[in-house]
Amino acid sequence: MSQDSLIKHKSGINKNIHFDKHEPSDQHSCKGHQNHSHSHKWEIILYFVGLAAFLMARFLPSGWGANLLDFVTVFLAGNHVVIEGITDTCQETKTRNKFYPNLHLLMALAAIGAMFIGQFHEAALLILIFAGAHFLEDYAKNKSKKEITHLLNMNPTKARRLDEEDNVTVVDVNALNIGDIVQILPGDQVPTDGIIVKGIGIIDEASITGESISQEKTTGDLVYGSTINHNSTFTMEVTTESDKSVFGQILRVVEESQANLSPVATKIKKAEPIYVKAILIFVPFFIFGSQLITNWDWYTSFYRGMVALVSSSPCALAAAAIPASLSTISNLAKRGVLFKGSDYLANLGSIQAVAFDKTGTLTAGKPKVTDYIFVDDKQSSYWVDIIVAMEKGANHPLANAIIEKFTANKGFDLIVENQIGQGLSTEYNGSTYSIGKLQKNDQLPNDLVKAYKTYSEAGKTTVLFKENDAIVGLIAMLDTPAKQVKKVIKYLHDHSISTYMITGDNKKTGEAIAQSIGINNVYSNVLPENKAAYIQTIQTQKGLTAMIGDGINDAPALVTSDIGFAMGEGTDVAIEVADSIIMENNLEKFTYAHRLAKKMNRIVKQNIVIALLVVLGLNSLNIFGTINLAISVIFHEGSTLLVILNGLRLLLPLAKEEL
Repeated sequence: MSQDSLIKHKSGINKNIHFDKHEPSDQHSCKGHQNHSHSHKWEIILYFVGLAAFLMARFLPSGWGANLLDFVTVFLAGNHVVIEGITDTCQETKTRNKFYPNLHLLMALAAIGAMFIGQFHEAALLILIFAGAHFLEDYAKNKSKKEITHLLNMNPTKARRLDEEDNVTVVDVNALNIGDIVQILPGDQVPTDGIIVKGIGIIDEASITGESISQEKTTGDLVYGSTINHNSTFTMEVTTESDKSVFGQILRVVEESQANLSPVATKIKKAEPIYVKAILIFVPFFIFGSQLITNWDWYTSFYRGMVALVSSSPCALAAAAIPASLSTISNLAKRGVLFKGSDYLANLGSIQAVAFDKTGTLTAGKPKVTDYIFVDDKQSSYWVDIIVAMEKGANHPLANAIIEKFTANKGFDLIVENQIGQGLSTEYNGSTYSIGKLQKNDQLPNDLVKAYKTYSEAGKTTVLFKENDAIVGLIAMLDTPAKQVKKVIKYLHDHSISTYMITGDNKKTGEAIAQSIGINNVYSNVLPENKAAYIQTIQTQKGLTAMIGDGINDAPALVTSDIGFAMGEGTDVAIEVADSIIMENNLEKFTYAHRLAKKMNRIVKQNIVIALLVVLGLNSLNIFGTINLAISVIFHEGSTLLVILNGLRLLLPLAKEEL
């Protein structure tokens, strides 16, 4: 299956990480459709000049002087409110060929209406509070994007490219091509992914892996773009274009997270112009209707209509989800979990099942020696020396596991032959030695039969050590569970989330690993192309399903799942098609993300309830004539700030009692 065929739409969401930059991504609260840029510096200056005019008016007696200063307040402090209310509505209406009002239009009309009936003081107060809330909303949005902005600033921009005569030219990182040779001096950022061809580097890889300890790299080692070289100089060959480097992919994921809204935020955004139209229809009916069923005069009816206009504006409702989503994404980005959109994050809090790949996800991906036995304890030390000498000449994971486990007392210089399907063999002191798996003609000594059976039933890979064709020892190895995996599985079960392991390993190996960590559902002997089918089965049985994997063979399953997580040390394809990336191979970050997603969903619900209760309460009080325009503005904008601040709580790390 090609990479392109893995990128597809599911549940109406494009899983490719590219996004439509023409779609506004930061419309929240009362900001409306801002397709033009503003100079916030001048807006703030004019706001404070308007505030000064408002305060001066309070020292004057009621009359044309105070009214003039209040009008100046509306004109200066609220100029952007009126501009965005009227001009943006006109532009959007023209673009969409239908009336498309925004929330600023409601506030502009309320201020104009208040001045029309002579309430210049309340019009000025409305604009001051509304515009002030507008600036605070911008602050809240920028605060929630702090980690994202920090990440973007880490992107390297320059590189020292060497020509054939080793002359250095400083070029833009975007100008580097695969195969270019680049010099990295002490303190330099690595411009893009590559391989060291000369020298040694002490590399700070925190921006990629989160690892705080610098890594020593030498010739042939891979280095990542955006990482920092400490106190040495090396040259590297570029292997990846900067926009396709690991860090480049991280940046694209972060940009995606700002563009995709949560399902709740998307619904609110779509409903906003419909709601505004309804208010614009409701207010005239309210004004004229009150003349028929109450004894209010025209002044009172119009005044109460302006109060209804302010009270019914859904500013708090519009701000219920987006600040909370951005804060959550920022919190997770700081801790090495990147989401391609808050839609996936919102769904994470409601998952019913999680499916795991085995190797590299549940396990460390590096087998370790768990057991060994020899027929003669007196000879075991000598045999270990032979085994270590043989395996030092091999280059495979099992050899590394054996070398890490055993320490030779004597170093032998052996000529080792690697026979495909047979294993390693050598000769020493007139004897022949070999290491390999059990063959059809092999006869296990009685002392080793029980041990071999025990190891096999536990799903372990067992190799035989022979001396002159006689089996004299067994070494059992197993890809052991990654750190904290048991804790993660227990957490999921405690939250009534079903867990599954999908692996290509044989049944015994799969079940042995699953049993050791607590997973009770195992699909073994699964071919890569069939993993997606098993995900669909789980979705049918359980509902919303997450998949966590790291390899190319996991890509179909990651796409099919409702939420796909790629481990950060996995393949490019897995990272490309997944909905989220766990930068370190640490599954505890997944449980942190799940807890935070659930908290985000709770806060969004709280915000929606607060917004609706305030609208209902203010309108009820207005009908009975017990609230004025100033109080309506204060409570209405206060509720907007309350839901924004409630959402900003998600920037904070989870408390201990929440972990």
